[in-house]
Amino acid sequence: MEKKQHDDLLAIGFMLFSLFFGAGNLIFPPWLGKLAGVKTFEAMLGFTITAVILPVLGVIAVAKTEGITALSARVSKRFSIIYPVLILFAIGPGLAIPRAGSVPFEMAIAPYVPETFSLSVARLIYTAIFFGWSYWICTHPGVIIDHMGKILTPILILLIVALFAGSFFFPSHTYPQPQEIYAQKPAFVQGFLEGYLTMDALASLVFGLVIFNMIYKRSGGTDSAKKDMKRVFISTSKAALIAGSVLLLIYAMLAHLGAISEKVFVDAKNGAQILQLMTDHIFGFTGAFILAAIFTLACLTTCVGLIVSISDYFYERFPKVPYKVFVGIWTFISFVFANFGLDVILGYSVPILTVLYPASIVLIILPFLEPLVQSDKLVYRTTVGIAGVISLVMLLESLGIRGAFFTPFHKLPFYPTGLGWVLPTIIGFALTLPAAMLKRKKKLTRACN
Repeated sequence: MEKKQHDDLLAIGFMLFSLFFGAGNLIFPPWLGKLAGVKTFEAMLGFTITAVILPVLGVIAVAKTEGITALSARVSKRFSIIYPVLILFAIGPGLAIPRAGSVPFEMAIAPYVPETFSLSVARLIYTAIFFGWSYWICTHPGVIIDHMGKILTPILILLIVALFAGSFFFPSHTYPQPQEIYAQKPAFVQGFLEGYLTMDALASLVFGLVIFNMIYKRSGGTDSAKKDMKRVFISTSKAALIAGSVLLLIYAMLAHLGAISEKVFVDAKNGAQILQLMTDHIFGFTGAFILAAIFTLACLTTCVGLIVSISDYFYERFPKVPYKVFVGIWTFISFVFANFGLDVILGYSVPILTVLYPASIVLIILPFLEPLVQSDKLVYRTTVGIAGVISLVMLLESLGIRGAFFTPFHKLPFYPTGLGWVLPTIIGFALTLPAAMLKRKKKLTRACN
C-alpha cells in the first residue's frame, strides 16, 4: 500500500511538472543561456525564484487556503470574484491554451510542411488533432494521471535528457560573454524578470487546488479523508517539491544548451530556433521528430491542465451545467483562437498579465506569514493594493501613456528594472502588520474582560 501511495505521489508530481512545463518553459531558458553566457548561473538563480520557487509556493499556498477563491477572499469578497476570473482568462483561453496549440505547430511542424501544401490547412489539421486529444484526456479524469504522470511526462523528460546528452558531442562547450541586456544589467535581476514569462506563478494559483483535489479523491474521497486535511496538504506539498525539482533540472539543461550554442549558431533569434538548430545538428533528420515530440508533449500536458482547471472552477460555481460542456467550450474557443493566430490574443492578454503578476506574488507569499498576519484584511488589502497600483502604472507607461501623475513613481527603487513595486509593498506590510496585531490584541483583551 505504501509503495502504491509513493508511486501515485511521484506520478502526481510528474503530472504537476507537465502542467507547468509548456512552450514558454522550453524556449526561455535556452535564450537566457545564449544571452547570459558566463553569467548563466547568476541569471538562473533569479530565474529559479520566479519560475520554480514561486510556482511551488503557489501550489502550497493554494492547498493551504483551499483554493484561489478562498485565498483572494482575504482581500475582499468582490476581489475574490473578479481576480480568479482574470487569472483564469489570462492563463486560459485568453493566451496560454491557444498558444499551447499553435506554438508546437509553428516551431516543430510548419518548417517541414511542403510549399505546395497550404499552411493554414496543415495548422487546422494539427490543432484539430491536438485539441481533440486534449478534450479526450480532460473528459477522462482517471486517465490524466495515468497518461500524463506515468506515460507522457516521463517520455518528455527522457527526450529532453537525450537532447542534453547529445550536447556532449557538440563542438563548443565554452560559455560566451554576456550580450544585450545581460551585459548592461545585473544578470540575477534580468533572470528574475525572465521567470515572469513562464506565467507559472499565476498558473500555480489554479493548479494547486487541482492537485489538492486529485490527491483527496485518490485517497478515497470520503468524509474521513476530507477531515484529514493535514495529510492531503502534506502530500500536495511533496508533489509540488517533486515538480519543482524536475523543473529546476530541466531548466538547467536547457540553459546550458543555449549557452554552448552561441558560438556555433550565432544568428539564432530565439530559444525555439536554438533547440531546432541543436536537434538538427546533433541528431540530423531524426532531430525534427524529436523536437516535434518535445514541443507537442510539453504543450499538450499544459493545455490539458489549464482546461481541467478552468472547467473545474466554473463547474463548482454552475453545477447544473455538465463538466464536459465546460471542457468543450474552452477547448473549442482555444482551437479557434489557435488557428487565427496569437497577435490579437497577445494584444489584450499580456497587459493583463503585467498587472496581475506582482499582486499574485504577494498573495502567494502572505499565507506563509499566517502566524503573523492571521488573514488580516488590512495587511492583505494594503500589500496587494500597492503591488497592483504600481504595476498598473508601469503598464500604462509601457503603453505610451504619460503624465505628471507618473513622475513620483520614477523615484522608486528598482522602478526602471520592473521591480518598483517590491520595496513599497514591503514597507506597506511593515506598517500595517503592527496595526493589525494591535487590533487583535485589543479584541482579545475585550473578550477576556
